[in-house]
Amino acid sequence: MDMLRIGIMGVAGTLLAIQFKSGKSEYGIYITVVLSLIIFFSVLGHIGTIVEAMKGIGRFIQMDQAYIGTLIKMLGITYIAEFSSGICKDAGYQTIASQIEIFGKLAVMLLSLPILMTLLNTIREFLS
Repeated sequence: MDMLRIGIMGVAGTLLAIQFKSGKSEYGIYITVVLSLIIFFSVLGHIGTIVEAMKGIGRFIQMDQAYIGTLIKMLGITYIAEFSSGICKDAGYQTIASQIEIFGKLAVMLLSLPILMTLLNTIREFLS
């Protein structure tokens, strides 16, 4: 039901923004930003379910909870970077959007380095 509501709001907001873009283009951008924030906070309401499911998977396979926390942080970084980048692209600021995407990728890479090092150490131990 939430997906239907979000879909209808998205289409209605897009049509409204298109209507305003012909006259006052800044109103179209404002509508887009407000609608994007509404959808963003709707998704945040479901993040708890995703976090609990990931923690359950971690307990099932007896994985260190620190790794699950890192994966959740990566998910958050990618979601926020994509959201921010999309708003910048809609406003016509492609360069800023690209910089946000690059920073998001670098932040995920930085978070993944300890996991990568642990994996490489495990492989080295198996080979020796």
